[in-house]
Amino acid sequence: MIMKLLPTLTFVAALGSGVVAGVFFAFSSFVMPGLARLPAAGGIAAMNSINVTAVTPMFMTALFGTGLVCLVLVVGAIPGWNQPGSFWLLAGALIYVVGNLIVTMIFNVPLNNALAAVDPASANGAAVWATYLRDWVMWNHVRTITAIVALGCFIVAWR
Repeated sequence: MIMKLLPTLTFVAALGSGVVAGVFFAFSSFVMPGLARLPAAGGIAAMNSINVTAVTPMFMTALFGTGLVCLVLVVGAIPGWNQPGSFWLLAGALIYVVGNLIVTMIFNVPLNNALAAVDPASANGAAVWATYLRDWVMWNHVRTITAIVALGCFIVAWR
């Protein structure tokens, strides 16, 4: 059953990876550099607002729904290992799960929580903001690159 669904699930994973890559690319390219130009209190307030509004069904479905599809693809790729594209399917799924879901949960979310806990107008807030910008953006670059690489893997696997 799952083997018959692999082409469709691969296509869905490619679309989801592309959407997520686009969101993360936008943050790395201009959202975070734009916020970094604001005074610390304004940058913190804006980012905290973004972090609250990002938790929407649409974005969570793109981010975590794609991850769920990737886990199903891992299960489907292993028994079909001798099939063409299985390596790329497994690689794309694992790269997405590690580079997007695990990185988000282990690095970006705790940084978001730490930012939400500071007083934006305090000296500590400014110090947290500077560290946040450096660390969050670095991990966001990882998420962007891994989502793009996963997309490429799914395209190769799907052919």
